[in-house]
Amino acid sequence: MEALIGLDVGTSGVKALALSPDGAVLSRAEAEYPLSTPRPGWAEQNPEDWWHGAERVLHELDVDHALGLGLTGQMHGLVVLDSSDRVLRPALLWNDQRTEAECAAIEERVGLERLIELTGNRALPGFTAPKVLWLRRAEPEVFRRIAALLLPKDYVRLRLTGEYATDVSDASGTLLFDVRKRRWSQELAEALELPSEWLPPAYESPAQVGATSSGAAVAAGAGDQAAAAVGVGIVRPGPLSIVLGTSGVVFGVLPAYGSEPEARLHVFCHAVPGTWHAMGVMLAAAGSLSWLREATGRAPYETLLAEAAAWPPATGGLIFAPYLAGERTPHTDARARGAFVGLELRHDRGALTRAVLEGVAFALRDSLELIRALGLEVEEARVSGGGARGMLWLRIVAAVLGIPVKRTAVEEGSAYGAALLGGVAAGVFSSVQEAGARCVSISEVVEPDPSWAAIYEEAYPRFRALYPALAPFRPGAGC
Repeated sequence: MEALIGLDVGTSGVKALALSPDGAVLSRAEAEYPLSTPRPGWAEQNPEDWWHGAERVLHELDVDHALGLGLTGQMHGLVVLDSSDRVLRPALLWNDQRTEAECAAIEERVGLERLIELTGNRALPGFTAPKVLWLRRAEPEVFRRIAALLLPKDYVRLRLTGEYATDVSDASGTLLFDVRKRRWSQELAEALELPSEWLPPAYESPAQVGATSSGAAVAAGAGDQAAAAVGVGIVRPGPLSIVLGTSGVVFGVLPAYGSEPEARLHVFCHAVPGTWHAMGVMLAAAGSLSWLREATGRAPYETLLAEAAAWPPATGGLIFAPYLAGERTPHTDARARGAFVGLELRHDRGALTRAVLEGVAFALRDSLELIRALGLEVEEARVSGGGARGMLWLRIVAAVLGIPVKRTAVEEGSAYGAALLGGVAAGVFSSVQEAGARCVSISEVVEPDPSWAAIYEEAYPRFRALYPALAPFRPGAGC
């Protein structure tokens, strides 16, 4: 059995997918591993757990002949190695929040405007460079022994192939990469006093970088969101990728490189050579629905959605602000708070549920409006994630965004996209675009309901007006 393999090194576990050369799923495997939180706001993992999980799932796929393999996974995590390739300490992950002081120092040293010009982003605690500066300050003995820096999926590549490498999409999330020029930034390395020789070579995502012991071509791969976009066919400007997971993502391929002036969007290199993408992230998408379920008696999701469907659009003026964990796009405010506004005695659990679904859709539109401002003409959205399984939510998202929403036949976007990149590296496909055209198929299309869209168009400005009141009082800021 010839196959293409996608390996996704996630936060809760590693997933593997085996595809036939025409894109059909042959087998799946998954292995979990622990997350360590040694202090509030810290998040770490042992890179060896990633490797042992990868070994297990690759074995469980039971593939006779792998032609190509693509890697993807959680972005921004910091793996530090010594000169003998030994891991020096547990990896600091994307959701680790200990580096606020280092982020401020980076923006001061580089200059905020110049940092955004080079990287397309502000310095955020999740990114990689602030973690390196934290090690220099807090763990100088570890810092002095560093010989190499790797991202999570690239540590697995090192163990799999012996190659030090990364790809341009994952490197874009380090704050050490010149995103416009698609190469490491000597200017940033010098400004932060970090040796550039610590950084691995950066390749375009479908490039072959080594091979497995069995001879399968290994692609450079991509960060998880770029790979997920490839997995649902987002390989050119026009269609969007929307992820309705615990967090929410709006992802679009840009017609040319351009950064959002306030860096409310992330702008990274895409997994398609020579292209870039803009990405808006909200922190509590399906997470908001999960919170409501827990807070109202743990009814099955099917029950909640059925109750929500009994209410009309906008539920008589009830609006939900989904800032339960702060917010990234567009507010970049960890202290923003959620709220129901417009509650009446007649509103029941179904009304609250519908308001949550609509509030998340409005927050996704915030990101869409910023992406459009960068010059992208949006045609449609391809939607994935656990929230995409609910038809009511898809109808709401289509009406709020004003574009058709489509589900793809395969749900494992990141692993599927990684496998397609492996197929390009192996020569099964001539390009990422060909891989998408041949393998990604649409299972369902949801068109915007014009009557719902008109109601939501009126409600959206009311949603936008909520945020200033939900940014809590800051001592010294006045009343």
